[in-house]
Amino acid sequence: MLRMSKLTDYATVILAYLARAGGELHTAADVASRTGLGVPTVSKLLKLLAQAGLVTSVRGAQGGYQLARPAEQISAADVIDALEGPVAITACSSADIQCELESVCRVGSAWQRINTAIRLALKDVSLDQLIGSPGTPRPRFDLAEAAGADTGPTARGASR
Repeated sequence: MLRMSKLTDYATVILAYLARAGGELHTAADVASRTGLGVPTVSKLLKLLAQAGLVTSVRGAQGGYQLARPAEQISAADVIDALEGPVAITACSSADIQCELESVCRVGSAWQRINTAIRLALKDVSLDQLIGSPGTPRPRFDLAEAAGADTGPTARGASR
């Protein structure tokens, strides 16, 4: 299963909060209070996001964190890269890994095409789009339906 970590999800929540804050500086404690996340987690994530260039920090009594660029210019890929590294769904999809099966593998190029498509899709969604408009209903996504009606044990006639 492809799934991003909870920390990446939390980082997106933090970035969304900062995006809606209108460029104001916010301390880690303030962000934690407003998002419902723990201060240690928020502090850790803000440091990682700053290292990745997604937020900037200002030191001092009036300091805090803010987005480094507009939410429209931060992609879902940027967030994932900052917390998890570049998307690589298989070892051969990673730029820096050589697979010992590469000389006999017949599926590696297909996985690389799939990886590229996922990467492009993530780059095409901005933080601003992830946030959506206030009051916008969250779409429901049925994984069973997406996988096809004829998949799964019950669809194949298996009993429970």
